Amino acid sequence: MDATVLVVAKAPIAGFAKTRLTPPLRPVAAATVAAAALLDTLTAVRGSGARHTIVAWTGDLARAECSAEIARALDDFVIVPQRGHTFGARLANAHADAARSGLPVLQIGMDTPQITPELLAEAAGKLLSGRDTVLGPATDGGWWALGLTDPRAARLLADVPMSTRHTGRLTRDALVANGFDIALLPTLTDVDHVDDIAPVAAVSGGRFSAVTARLMVAPGIRL
Repeated sequence: MDATVLVVAKAPIAGFAKTRLTPPLRPVAAATVAAAALLDTLTAVRGSGARHTIVAWTGDLARAECSAEIARALDDFVIVPQRGHTFGARLANAHADAARSGLPVLQIGMDTPQITPELLAEAAGKLLSGRDTVLGPATDGGWWALGLTDPRAARLLADVPMSTRHTGRLTRDALVANGFDIALLPTLTDVDHVDDIAPVAAVSGGRFSAVTARLMVAPGIRL
C-alpha cells in the first residue's frame, strides 16, 4: 500500500501520559493504560500494509511503563522527534516530516487501541483512490485520524485549537475553507477519561482489554 501511516505518540510515563485518568487511577496505572493502547496501535499499524510507518515521539522511553516492549515494537518504525510549542504545531510538523516520502499520509494518535489493520487500510485506500482528505471524528468532538494527499494542508492544524469538543468541526471547517474534499471515517472513542476505558476495551481486544480488565476490577480502584 503506497501510503505512510504516522503515529503521534508520547512516552507512557507516570504523571506525563494520560493524566486525565488520574484520579481514579494512580499515575503508574494511567501510564500502563497508555502503554497498552500504544502497543495495540503499533500492532495495528504494522499489519496495515502501509509502505512507510513512522512514529512522531516525545518523552524519555527509558522512563516509560513497558519500556522494553515498546522499544522492541518501535524497531519496525522510523522515529522522528515531535517539534513545536503547541500540540497543533507538533501535529503539523509531524505530518510534514512524514510527507517527505511523497506518499499520502494517514496520521493517528495512540489512544484509539480499537483500530484494526483493516480500518487503517480502508482509510489509506480512500486517499489512494482519489480523495484528497480523510477525517476520522471522535466521540468527544475531536478527531482520531487525518489523512492528506497534499502536505500543505497540515499547516492548517497549527491554527486549530486542539483537545476541545470543537476540534473536529474546526479542523473540518479549515480544510473545507481551503478547498479540500473530505471523506469521513467511522467515529471512534479516544481513551481520555476513565469512563472511556470500558467501551473501548469491549471492542478492542488485545493488550488494552487485558490490561484494563486487570486495573478496573473494582469501581474507584486506585493502583
